[in-house]
Parts: sequence; structure tokens; C-alpha cells
Amino acid sequence: MKILANDGIAPDGKAALEKAGFEVITEKVPQDKLHEVIGSYDVLVVRSATKVNKQVMASPGNLKLVVRAGVGLDNVDAAFAKEKGIDVANTPNSSTLSVAELVFAHLSGAVRFLYDANRQMPVNGKKDFNTLKKKYSEGRELRGKTLGILGFGRIGQEVGKIAISLGMKVIAYDPFVKSVKLVFSHLPFSPSPTLEITTGTFEEVLADSDFITLHLPHTAGEPPLIGEEEINRMKNKAGIVNAARGGVIDEAALIKALESGKISFAALDVFENEPDVNEDLLKAANISLSPHIAASTVEGQERIGLEVAKVIIERMKN
Repeated sequence: MKILANDGIAPDGKAALEKAGFEVITEKVPQDKLHEVIGSYDVLVVRSATKVNKQVMASPGNLKLVVRAGVGLDNVDAAFAKEKGIDVANTPNSSTLSVAELVFAHLSGAVRFLYDANRQMPVNGKKDFNTLKKKYSEGRELRGKTLGILGFGRIGQEVGKIAISLGMKVIAYDPFVKSVKLVFSHLPFSPSPTLEITTGTFEEVLADSDFITLHLPHTAGEPPLIGEEEINRMKNKAGIVNAARGGVIDEAALIKALESGKISFAALDVFENEPDVNEDLLKAANISLSPHIAASTVEGQERIGLEVAKVIIERMKN
């Protein structure tokens, strides 16, 4: 059986599939050509770049399984796949820690203005050292602050554990999660400490958080979860982090809030239109940016590759 890993796959995952008897092709097929060749493959593996839409699956041929190597299925038309008799799966567990750590890379840097200092120091650090020192000398500590987590699934919970370990207060909203027992298994204690978190309302998280991080899905065409009205209900000078999905935040409203000072900073790993990102957003003040890399660590990709292999072997060999 042939597998097309159109956005690549980690070597360990590829090796596991080949050991199980699969032929794995990693040469990328352009999006506009994918529908022409997809019927010759039994399995299609994608990350975020490849869109598995109706055009791709219209004449599926041998295609029996689509695997999204990551969390969510935003770039896979799962309903149409079902109509065509194509199974769909993802790998929700493997990138959890990678994403959570990037949230705190952004958050820790943002409260100390590192996103701007890293731009200014190479250019002006020699002649304006004391000026820059004064400019960046009013940072904030994370300990004692309230982190609001919108979306309290696997990633949201991992973010919560890191926040609590740093001495932050955590409040959360999730329409499907009422209460969660966090297990701090990464700490060197036996038994592992636990903490029960009861989620609150969306409105409470907006109003009571010093910083908000987003971990909810978004479907193209739906209105943003965070728009001008929601921003106005947030604390003055709050910060916001989005390492979930582009489109969750109204980017025009965010730019306006950054310019007015309502929001002290934003940290974004995902964008409404990728890779054609809004240039005004890229040039906005008080913003920390990364190019959709939250899940892209060496360790995370290794775990994803092995989870992809496990899913394919279980579904295609049974």
C-alpha cells in the first residue's frame, strides 16, 4: 500500500511505516495537482499546508484514509470524506507540550518586551543603549497574574499546568469541559500533585484575565471568537496569545486595540490568511510573531510521526 506524506513525516514515523510494509512517498505534490494523482495512493498524510478539500477527494480512487498530522481537522473536509467512504484521523496528543511551551515563549518574552528589544538592539543598541534600557525597564512578572485559557482541552490543560507551576492563577472556559483534575506528572514528587480546575464562563475569562491564551478551533467562514466587542470587555492593558487557529481573532480589531493601547501586546503564531499574512499586522507595534511553528519541535514532530504510523497501521492492517 502507498502513502503520500505530502507535508513530510519524521524519519522515525516513516521507518515504522516502511517496516510494516508500506511504501511512503514524501515528495510534495502541489495543491493544484493533488487531485490528479491522489487516486493512486491508499493513504494521504498532511499537516497544515495541504488542503484536503472536495476537489482533492472528488475522484478518490484507492484513497481510503486521510491523516492530519496534528490537532484538529481544519484543512480536511471530513464530511465530504465520509460521503466518499474515506476514513479521517488526526494526532491530537503528540504536539501538546510543544504548543504549550511556545505559548510561554511568547508570553514570557512579551511581558519583558523581548519582541521589540530583539529588533532594536542589533540596529540601535550601541548608540542608544541607555535609552533602550529605560524603554524596556517596565516589564511585568508572570507570577501572581491571572491567565485566562479559552479552550481547556489537552493543550489548554498543559498550558494551565505550566502557568500554575510559575505561580500564576488559572481560569478557563470550555463549552465541553466543566471540571478537570490536572496531574503534575512532570514534577519530581511521588505521588504526582493534582489540582482540580472548574471552568467558568466566557465572559468571566474575558473580564478577569491579565493575559488570555486561545485554544479553541475555528472553521473558515465563521465569525472570529475575539472581535472588537470581546476585546472591549477585556481588562485594560491585557495581553493575548493565539497559537491555535488563524481566524479566531479579528485581526483588524486587534490592530486597532494595539494602536489604542487597550491591549498591551499580542503574540501570534497563526493568522487569518497564511502564508499571505496581513502586512499591517506584521508591522504593528507591541506584537510578538512566529510563522505557525507551535507544533514544530524536533521532539513534537518525532511523536507526531510515530502517532501517524500507529494510526495508519491500526486502521489499514486490521
